[in-house]
Amino acid sequence: MAHAIDPHHPTPVLLATVARELGVPWSGSESISGLAISTADVRPGALFAALPGRTGHGARYSSAARAVGAAAILTDPDGATDARRSGLPVLVVDAPRQRLGRIAQLIAGTEHLPFPLFGVTGTNGKTSTVHLLDALQRRLGRVTALSSTVERRVAGESAPSVLTTPEAPELHAFLARAVERSVQGAALEVSAQGLSRNRMDGVVVDVAGFTNLSHDHLDDYVDMDAYLAAKALLFTAERSRAGVASLDSAAGRRIVRGATVPITTVSAVPGVAADWIVRVLEQGPEGTRSTVTTPGGTVLTVDSPLLGEHMAANAGLALAMLAVSGVPLPDLVAATQEPLDVVVPGRMSDASLGSGPRVFVDFAHTPDAFEKSLEAVRAFATGRVAIVVGADGDRDPSKRPVMGAVAAAGADVVVITDHHPRFEDPAPIRASILGGTRTAAASALVLEEPDPARAIRRAVAEVGPDGVVYWAGPGLTDYRDVAGVHVPYSSFRDARAALREAGYGTVLPVAREESGASNG
Repeated sequence: MAHAIDPHHPTPVLLATVARELGVPWSGSESISGLAISTADVRPGALFAALPGRTGHGARYSSAARAVGAAAILTDPDGATDARRSGLPVLVVDAPRQRLGRIAQLIAGTEHLPFPLFGVTGTNGKTSTVHLLDALQRRLGRVTALSSTVERRVAGESAPSVLTTPEAPELHAFLARAVERSVQGAALEVSAQGLSRNRMDGVVVDVAGFTNLSHDHLDDYVDMDAYLAAKALLFTAERSRAGVASLDSAAGRRIVRGATVPITTVSAVPGVAADWIVRVLEQGPEGTRSTVTTPGGTVLTVDSPLLGEHMAANAGLALAMLAVSGVPLPDLVAATQEPLDVVVPGRMSDASLGSGPRVFVDFAHTPDAFEKSLEAVRAFATGRVAIVVGADGDRDPSKRPVMGAVAAAGADVVVITDHHPRFEDPAPIRASILGGTRTAAASALVLEEPDPARAIRRAVAEVGPDGVVYWAGPGLTDYRDVAGVHVPYSSFRDARAALREAGYGTVLPVAREESGASNG
C-alpha cells in the first residue's frame, strides 16, 4: 500500500537529479516517482529509503522493497551491502534521514506551494486548533487540507493518522496531493518529535502557532527545556515565515524571545498583555461563546461547539494566525457571524443519553489537559463530577503521579483504571496515579478499578443523574493495547451501555457523538 494520502499523478524525477542533490555521482537514466521508508508504503517507481532503526537496519528489506515495485534504494554505508543485494540502483550517503526532507520535497515537487500553510505546535490544543483553522477556512470558502493526530484530509478525502506529524515522505506526498486537488489553505499539527526527528524537513509554514507547554514526553526529552527547544524550532526562519504565540503558559514568552520570525501574541488570561485578547462569555455542555479582540480593537464573537476556556483560546489563536497570513479582517468578521461548524473526533465526545449524567469521553493524556477539561465541565455541572483515568504504558511515567493529583483536585470522584498498558504491568501504573491522588489537598472519593467496563459503571453510579463523568484517555479508539495485542473495546460505546444499564434515557442524535473537544 502507499502512504495515507498520495498524489494520484506524480511527476517522475530522474534518479540522477536526486543523486546530484545528495552529492552522489550517478549517470543512469532511471526515474522515480515517490519516496518511502517502509515497504508497506512503497509503490511502483518509488525510491526506498533504507534507514537504520532501533532494532535493525532497513536495508535488510531492500529485496522486499524491490518485490513491491521500488526502483532504487537510498541508504547509509552500514546498509550498502544489503541494499546492493536487491539488484536495484543504490545511492549511499551519510545520515540519510537528515537528507530525507529535501529529497521528499524534490520528488513531490512541494518546494513552492500555491496555498497558505499553517503549522501548530504545543503540548495541548494542537489538534483542536488545526481543526478550528480548517473550519474557519472552509467558512471563508476555501478548499482545505489538514494533517492532525486524528486524520489526514485533503478536500474531503481522508485517511487515519499513525503519527501526529508524519515522516517526511508521507508529509510531502500529502502536500503534493493537496496541490493536485487545488487546495486553498492547509493546516498541520506539528509535534516536538516531528521537528527534532526531521519529519518536518523541507516544509516551511507561512504561519506557525504555539498553544502551550506542559508536562509530557519526558521519555523522549531529557527535561522540559529540551522539550520546549524542540518546539521552538518551528519559529525559526528555516521553518516558518511568521508566528503567533499564546502567552497562556510561561513558555509562550520564551517562544517570543527566541523566535527569528515576526511574532504576534494572543492570550485568554485576564491581565496578560497580548496583541489579541480572548474572553469567555458563556460556557455550557453544548459549547463555548467568547470574544476575540484584535490589535485594532475590533471585537469578534465566536460561538463554538468545543467545551471550555482553553477551546476559546484555541479559536483566538486560529483567528490570529489567519489574520497574520493576510486574511482581511472583514472576512474574519463574516466568518464568525454564525456558530462554527467544527468537529474534533475523540475530543470530549459526548456519550450522554437523553437523561441521566453527562458523560464525555476524551483523548486527553496530560495533567494540564485533565485540569482544563475538568474546569470546563465544572463550569456547567450541577452535581458531582467524576473522572475515570488511566495512563498509557511504555510512555512517560513521570507524569502519572501528577495526573492523579490533578484528578483528585478537580473532581469529586476519581476512578483509576487501565487504559493501554502495552508491555507494562498495569498494577504499578495505577499505583503511581493513586499515589498522586494522595498528594492533593482534596477530599475526592478515590476508587481503583482495573477493568474499564466496571470503572465507567462505578463512575456513573457515584455521580447520579445530575452529575458529569469525564473519561480521560481513550477517546474514540476501538481497542485496548495489552501486551502488544489490540483487544477490541470502545470506551464510547461502553459508556452509553453503562448509562442504559443504569436506567437512563434515550440516545441523543448521532451528530453529538463526536462533537466538542478537549486538548488535542
